[in-house]
Amino acid sequence: MHAVALAATDGMLSFELTIATEVFGDDPRYGFAVCGSHAVRVGRFLLEPDHGLDRLASADTVIVPGWADVDAAPPADLIDAVRAAHSRGARVASLCTGAFVLAAAGLLDGLRATTHWAHTDVLAARHPRVTVDPDVLYVDNGQVLTSAGKAAAMDLCLHLVRADHGPAAANAIARRLVVPPHRAGGQAQFVPAPVPARDDHPLAALLPWITDRLDRPLTVEDLARQANMSSRHLARHFRAATGTTPLQWLLNQRIRRAQELLEHTDAGIDAVAEAVGMGTATTLRRHFNRTVGVPPDTYRRTFRS
Repeated sequence: MHAVALAATDGMLSFELTIATEVFGDDPRYGFAVCGSHAVRVGRFLLEPDHGLDRLASADTVIVPGWADVDAAPPADLIDAVRAAHSRGARVASLCTGAFVLAAAGLLDGLRATTHWAHTDVLAARHPRVTVDPDVLYVDNGQVLTSAGKAAAMDLCLHLVRADHGPAAANAIARRLVVPPHRAGGQAQFVPAPVPARDDHPLAALLPWITDRLDRPLTVEDLARQANMSSRHLARHFRAATGTTPLQWLLNQRIRRAQELLEHTDAGIDAVAEAVGMGTATTLRRHFNRTVGVPPDTYRRTFRS
C-alpha cells in the first residue's frame, strides 16, 4: 500500500489539508496518515495528528498543505522532517503556499515551481534559486511537485492519483467529489488586473480614456497624444505603474473586456472580438489563448454567469 503522510503544523490552511484528506484518506489504495509533533491549530480547528513528524521519513508521498503566513519562517522540525523524507526518496508535494516550506527546506533549488498567484513574487524574491512559474496550476518535477493556490491543490492531488493508478482512478475520485478530473489553462484566468488608482497619477486620466475606447484601433502615438507626453515618456510611466508596455497593457485590457463579455453576455466570438478591438475571432482566439491559457469558448463554459 502506498503510504501518504500529510505534514501538519500550526499555521497550516484547512482547505488544502481537507482536499488531501478527501482524495487520499478514503482510498483503499493509499495508507493515509496525518503527522505532526503536537495537536495542531488549523484555522478554527484543532487537529490531533495520527503520528509524529518522524513518520514522514517512512512515507512514499509527503503532502505539505498551504502555509497561512508566508512572512513567517516554517518550524525547523517541519523543515527537517520534509528534508529527511525527500532524502530517503519520498515524493514530496506542496499545496498552495506549502511551496514556501519546500523552498525553505532547499527542495526547490534549481527547479521550476509554483504557488498561489498572490505570492509568486514573494517566493521568487526570497528564493532566487527557484524558477517560479506564476501561470500554471501545478508543476511536476518527478520527486518534487508544487501546486498553485486553493482549488489547484485538487488538481495536483488528482494528478498524483492519475500518475499512480491511471486516468480511470482519478476520474472516479473526481466524480465522487463533483470536480473536473482535469482543468485546462493556468492561474492567469483567475488573476485580476491592477491599474493605478491615485487621482494624481500621470496615467490616472488616460487609463479610463483607453478602457472607454477598447473597440477602436489605438496606437502608442494616440495614447501619448491624449496624455500630452512623448511616446518615450509614456512608456516610462507605463512601465513604472503597470510593469509592462502601453501596447501590452492595452492588449491585456482587451482580453479582460473579452472575459467580461464571455462571462456575462451571449455575444458570439466574432462579436466579442469586434467589441474589444481584436477585429476577428481568429485574432481574439490567438491572443486570448496565449494570455489566459484557454480558448474563449472554454473560458465561457467555465465562467458563464
